Amino acid sequence: MTTLAEAWELSRADSGLAVVSTLRADQSIQASLVNTGIVEDGGEKLAFVTYGRVKLANLRRRPQLAVTFRSGWQWATAEGTATLAGPDDPRPGLDAEALRLLLRQIFTAAGGTHDDWDEYDRVMREQRRTAVLITPTRVYGN
Repeated sequence: MTTLAEAWELSRADSGLAVVSTLRADQSIQASLVNTGIVEDGGEKLAFVTYGRVKLANLRRRPQLAVTFRSGWQWATAEGTATLAGPDDPRPGLDAEALRLLLRQIFTAAGGTHDDWDEYDRVMREQRRTAVLITPTRVYGN
């Protein structure tokens, strides 16, 4: 595996599921399962949407993370740096409408569909969901 697209392809059949690992303040690892997708945002980025307090707190302080994909015995990891975009993590040039569209873009890139996009948007706003955009610095696997 040498590219982000090849790594992510391992998760395609499983809704883009991947294990995200962040670093806690005590230098231990916090891991969780998320749906990922690849989006274009000034370059190819791995992305997911979250509202998890622990994961976001870790990424705000230490934006380095690793994301691992697998299919059977095949696996790949993408390491990189996260950029956050959400109601509690403003990003220059990204207003509320652009954030709404970015959250949808990430959801569909992960294979998601929705019967009521207005409802989806409402839930994202109410839950104060945040987009996590990862610039990969290293991709490796078997």
